[in-house]
Amino acid sequence: MQVDSFMAAAIAEAKAGLAEGGIPIGAVLVQHGQIIARGRNKRVQEHNPILHGEMDCLFNAGRVGSYKNTVIYSTLMPCYMCAGTIVQFKIPKVIVGESKTFSGARAFMEAHGVEVIDLNDATCIDMMEGFIQQSPELWNEDIGEL
Repeated sequence: MQVDSFMAAAIAEAKAGLAEGGIPIGAVLVQHGQIIARGRNKRVQEHNPILHGEMDCLFNAGRVGSYKNTVIYSTLMPCYMCAGTIVQFKIPKVIVGESKTFSGARAFMEAHGVEVIDLNDATCIDMMEGFIQQSPELWNEDIGEL
């Protein structure tokens, strides 16, 4: 399956995070068919426990006003923290690369009216499986399982 340019940009963010010694999760925020912000998990790089990929992306977006005409793309199903932010700002649609390695908070988002599309993308799955195998302690720290 051909990955669209928005997910490709999120994957590029994830790969950049991995190259920096971080966790390979990337996100982009799209409004009116244009990327308006990019982000990646920077918990390791910036010693910030809440700087997940979606949170970094939204921080980088700055004050958007209304998020009702946006879509957030993430390489991995959002956790409850990120899902809560998505629900809070009424982002109507989330497109994720995969949820095989982490099931996240899909039901929570859907229960709050967010449309969630899981692409089950092999690139995203392979990237996370490789990372989890190489850095299980860092991964478990990221998802609160230490």
